Amino acid sequence: MTQPAFVRRFRLTATLTIGAVYLLILVGGIVRSTGSGMGCPDWPKCFGQWVPPTDVSQLPANYKEIYLAQRVAKNQRVAGTLQKLGFSEVAREVFAHPTQYIETDFNATKTWIEYVNRLLGALIGLFIFATVLAAGPFLRRDPLVFWAALVSFITVGIQGWLGSLVVSTNLLPELVTIHMGLALVLVGLLIWALVRADRYAAVGEEPGAPAQTPAPAVRGGLGGLLVGLVLLTFGQIILGTQVREEIDLVAFGLNYLQREQWVEQLGGAFLVHRSFSALLLLGNAYACWQLYQTGHHDLRRLAVATMLVIGLEILAGIVLAYWAMPAAVQPLHLTLGTLLFGVQFLALIRYRQAVKTTRLDRYPGVVA
Repeated sequence: MTQPAFVRRFRLTATLTIGAVYLLILVGGIVRSTGSGMGCPDWPKCFGQWVPPTDVSQLPANYKEIYLAQRVAKNQRVAGTLQKLGFSEVAREVFAHPTQYIETDFNATKTWIEYVNRLLGALIGLFIFATVLAAGPFLRRDPLVFWAALVSFITVGIQGWLGSLVVSTNLLPELVTIHMGLALVLVGLLIWALVRADRYAAVGEEPGAPAQTPAPAVRGGLGGLLVGLVLLTFGQIILGTQVREEIDLVAFGLNYLQREQWVEQLGGAFLVHRSFSALLLLGNAYACWQLYQTGHHDLRRLAVATMLVIGLEILAGIVLAYWAMPAAVQPLHLTLGTLLFGVQFLALIRYRQAVKTTRLDRYPGVVA
């Protein structure tokens, strides 16, 4: 049966938003791999302009001192607020970190890479607002869909605020990690809302109603493993941001040259990150085999997609580790990792949905 128009509108806007978030993650990876994170030393403008300059002659001679003073002043205000809220240690870390006193030379290419990153972030804000509007009809039919969309919108606002702090602290590592973690939370919220809304097969049909085409029965027992794999992937991505921070320090120390020596100078975080990839591969291989064995069409497709993404992710990691850390592969590695998280999370939701449908079919009077 055809889905009602309000469901189709929501599915379209939510899907476009998820795609835009992944595109932003890719562009963010390009920003990091090209060292463009401080291409714009202020926020939300870039060198005090809505359209950034293309040549250093368009800037005052003392532009470094100007934006350094602005950043330090902003960090003093942030640190003061954090201290009043009781986060004294965090306040000291934000203000005392030496990176905030480093001001880089103007580079037109890096400035425009960062500027495009910000434009895409603003575009996502519009997409997520449209998603909230499209979720309006669910407020009386299934409020959780609407509230998930609204929380996603709030999360984007927090992301924008964090982005301004990342710039003002000159890419403080802890804030970069939190920024990445919230991006994954945003992806998870949107996927959950999208799947829940997708359960409406016709006007007036309630969530959880049996599908029109009978699907194979799916037994429980795999949910715990799937949850564990999603959390492990989340942790692996967060650990990867810490490895990325180590790489930035090594690259800076070598003036971004001698890339073949970068991996040799990495610490324990890289070794743990590399070892976890083997655990992820084994765990996902077993879980995907079990999902494929269910005979459920959606679960089979997600199992294949998961193994494809994790295979490409590990391949990208091998290329980075053994082929002198090519810059083009760095953002791809990050994007594939976040895509794996999304596919795994979707598989978890679809699996739980399939198990619930099976229980409802067997015991019609019992809520699963």
